Amino acid sequence: MSTTAPDSPTGRADLGDLAAALAGAQVVVCCGSGGVGKTTTAAVLGLELARRGQRVVVVTIDPAKRLADALGLTGGLTNEPARLDLDLPPGSRGELWATMLDTAATFDGLVRANAPTAEQAERILSNRFYRNIAGALSGTQEYMAAERLHALHRDDRFDVVVVDTPPTRNALDFLEAPGTLARFLDHPLFKLLMMPTRRGMKVLNVAAQPVLRTIGKVVGGDVLADAIAFFQAFDGMETGFRDRADAVMTLLRSDVTRFVLVAAPQRDTIDEARYFASRLASSSLSVAALVVNRSTPTFGTPTVARTWANAALWANLDELVATSEAEHAQLGDLVRDVDPAPVCWVPMLSSDVHDQSGLDEIRRLLFGPEPGNG
Repeated sequence: MSTTAPDSPTGRADLGDLAAALAGAQVVVCCGSGGVGKTTTAAVLGLELARRGQRVVVVTIDPAKRLADALGLTGGLTNEPARLDLDLPPGSRGELWATMLDTAATFDGLVRANAPTAEQAERILSNRFYRNIAGALSGTQEYMAAERLHALHRDDRFDVVVVDTPPTRNALDFLEAPGTLARFLDHPLFKLLMMPTRRGMKVLNVAAQPVLRTIGKVVGGDVLADAIAFFQAFDGMETGFRDRADAVMTLLRSDVTRFVLVAAPQRDTIDEARYFASRLASSSLSVAALVVNRSTPTFGTPTVARTWANAALWANLDELVATSEAEHAQLGDLVRDVDPAPVCWVPMLSSDVHDQSGLDEIRRLLFGPEPGNG
């Protein structure tokens, strides 16, 4: 496949444009709908950056374990990054690591990091209200994804963090999650729940407060008591959580973070890609590169004349050319949406990618052959 086609109606990128778009990146976020090869693309970007001498960790917040499959890891992934064995170019000091977000474990780590004492951390971690919300509360996964990204970015083991977002329309909610948490900490409800602590009241005396007594009738007295005990234990940690949320938002909007949009040449996935592009634009962010997977290749003009003997072959070629032109036409609006981001095309392959050799094939299609290898 060639990604150079100056006369293409969508303006294909030259080989090297994707590398240029990622130059200087410390965070690369891959986004797109399900089934477009987004996870494979994240793994390939990580592999290429490692081959270029960087220490890269690829993190997925998609619980479907597609990243482990793409990397050929039969044992799966955990919240702790695992280093992969790579066949790197001579002299390369690059590394590739992989991990999968564990929302509850990340939340636990955040509590331990912000609690003034180990005893206060344990009071929170053993609290029934906390155990219930740690992995189930709406928005928790998105905030913990942002927190995990921030922690990995600060980890001295890594130069670059590549994020594989989940295949849903909510995949970019982690962009707003830190701000949502910060707003909650300033919300009157949070201040109400913290009131017993600020006034030195015991949990058993909470029922004497009219508003809290009303809440208790709705959610149950035991649930309310657990919640108040949690917020009592949380006292003094708000500043740390708010500062962390601010740091995450700053990182996501900094010039070291790049967003790579992944699509396929089908109308529904193109519409989803345009939605992601508009979502980024609404947050004053831009797409660094567009990767179109499973496209029909573009062919040059044959030098063989049409004859009755090769009529079937010419018919096949005409059909492929028509399909390719239709795909380019469908992608025109999306390409204009992300302009001036480079557009990189990967043709449909004969089989799915399940190991590093498959990833390396995609890598060569996106970034070109190694210098000296043609």
